[in-house]
Amino acid sequence: MTKKLVYFTVDGHSEQAEFSTEDTAENVRELFRAAAEADGSDILKLYNVNGNLINISQRLAANTPDSRYSLEVVAAHYTGATVAAELGFDVMALERRLEELEKRIVGQQFEAPDVVHDMAHKLDVIRDKLENINHLSWLGLYKDLSSGPTLQPFWSKFNLTPKSVEKCRQVFERVNRLCQVPITKEVRDYLKKPSFDNWQWDDAEMIVLLRQMFIDLGFMTKFNIEMPVLLEWLFEIYRHYNDVPFHNFKHCFMVAQMMYGLTWLIDLPKKMEDLDVLTLLVSAICHDLDHPGYNNAYQINARTELALRYNDISPLENHHSSIAFEILENNNCNILRNLESESFKRLRDGMIRCILATDMAKHHEILKNFKSVISMFDFSTKEHKDLCMQILIKVSDISNEARPINVAVPWLECLLQEFFNQSDLEKLEGLPVAPFMDREKVTKPSSQIGFIKFVLLPLFEALGELFPVIVDEIITPVQKALEYYTDMQQALEQEKKKKEEERDQAAASEGQADAFKVVKLPEKHKFKVHTLSRSNHTRVSSAKQ
Repeated sequence: MTKKLVYFTVDGHSEQAEFSTEDTAENVRELFRAAAEADGSDILKLYNVNGNLINISQRLAANTPDSRYSLEVVAAHYTGATVAAELGFDVMALERRLEELEKRIVGQQFEAPDVVHDMAHKLDVIRDKLENINHLSWLGLYKDLSSGPTLQPFWSKFNLTPKSVEKCRQVFERVNRLCQVPITKEVRDYLKKPSFDNWQWDDAEMIVLLRQMFIDLGFMTKFNIEMPVLLEWLFEIYRHYNDVPFHNFKHCFMVAQMMYGLTWLIDLPKKMEDLDVLTLLVSAICHDLDHPGYNNAYQINARTELALRYNDISPLENHHSSIAFEILENNNCNILRNLESESFKRLRDGMIRCILATDMAKHHEILKNFKSVISMFDFSTKEHKDLCMQILIKVSDISNEARPINVAVPWLECLLQEFFNQSDLEKLEGLPVAPFMDREKVTKPSSQIGFIKFVLLPLFEALGELFPVIVDEIITPVQKALEYYTDMQQALEQEKKKKEEERDQAAASEGQADAFKVVKLPEKHKFKVHTLSRSNHTRVSSAKQ
């Protein structure tokens, strides 16, 4: 157990605190709270010697008396009087007066005039701002990344409805509040890691994180993207992802986040043009827009409108791409509106190529073509670069098993649920059912072992030949995932074998008991009855006593 000693000042007094690296972040914060004599409702802010806000957690770096941190208590004992003094009026007093007025009006059996309802609404708005924006501006967008997953897959097989207008409104309002606060450096660094855990973040927070990707990659300046336009675009993207078990907005975010992580890990901006990097990120965000939760095989076999429209050729991927550019037709959310026409044409061509590459029916062809150029790969050759971009989005699209097990397994459950929904419907409609989607034939390990062996690893290892830097971050975790599911499969087989042996033993014991069953005879019969035991073929005599 490693101990840390940190030095800091609070209210002009020098303090020091000792804690273990195994302590929780909450325990460390309570330690600092005690040193500052702060209440549980008070907000603590810790600054380093450079004046930068840093996170109070067990990962806080040890320092020396000469490099003390500075601890401040924000909103200490933040009472109604404090609020009134800062605002120039007492919100609580106004609420009480308004409530009394409403009671008097109702008591006299009058209907409250519109002005009273308007005042009540405005007070609610003020309170909302006080409770949200001010506190957020003190904290910044922060997560305790040491606490593990807090959210779980949201889907319900009994309630797969589209997003409601009210839900979208609430998410968008929260996004607007979150955009007013900075994202901590810890979160921004974590966002670049392939091990990122999406289950810690809700939809509004993920929209803000997507916004941050554009900022940190410098796209706002390089492509003259206005912030309001970017937010409107992200809102439309969010609205056009359906609440299906797997191919939903969270999946969109995870694919984009893996693409973002690979961009930093491989250092793509030094290998490709900025327009290519923008193409990859936008393609990742748009790649499953308006996915209905039923794959191409279903679309084609059921002769759906999408299959008819696109002549059975990648109907879903063509649809996703089409929706992406329909959204961009609205100038208020067209993040590409300031591109020159030639640049837009190149980006559109690249987006269509990348999104269509996510059709698994084309997997082996694309991988074969990519492998054929690895030994002579040249980023200045358009064919080579196009293939690389297709491989990058394919890796990002099916990268869940490259993440920690506690992140990947819930995603597998989401995927299986979507598969089972489809196969159930196919059975009802008399359509062909793929074995890997049939709930009566599939287990978690059986669904993943072959997929990892014959799809994931060959794909990831091919990319690793070109970019060896991804081996530890991407390929090794997938190899460990294969071991995990192989062990799970062996455990299931052993359990199945054990149950079969127990069932056989029970059946044998029952048969043996039947063989030795005493046959009762009428009193007048005095002869012996012989039975033959099937287990040992020994003749046994049984006589009436």
